[in-house]
Amino acid sequence: VQLQASGGGLVQAGGSLRLSCEASGRTLSTFVMGWSRQAPGKERDLVVGIPRSGESIYYAESVKGRFTTSRDNAKNAAYLQIYSLKPEDTGVYYCAADVHGRRTVARTPGEYQYWGQGTKVTVSS
Repeated sequence: VQLQASGGGLVQAGGSLRLSCEASGRTLSTFVMGWSRQAPGKERDLVVGIPRSGESIYYAESVKGRFTTSRDNAKNAAYLQIYSLKPEDTGVYYCAADVHGRRTVARTPGEYQYWGQGTKVTVSS
């Protein structure tokens, strides 16, 4: 699986941003997809996890209500829409794939086997 994240940039607090993740080599619906964030000087955290079914999406508590994800099966792409951006949302955002066939969402980055290159989001206050 190859993953390509894009859409990051510099945004003012309160603004919105949409990140994209294009997958190749395998159909999105055949693996669990995750969005992970690594803030400066911190470990990578999983913020969103999309099961193969696309239902019962996992959102970390810190992003619930502000992050929403969607999937376009025809384009084999996923999107992360971020609203009400906060300075603490600053970091590099990665999309990742867990191809081990889990029916539930893996909630830690270490459970994902394939990673895109990341896209940087900077939120100014």
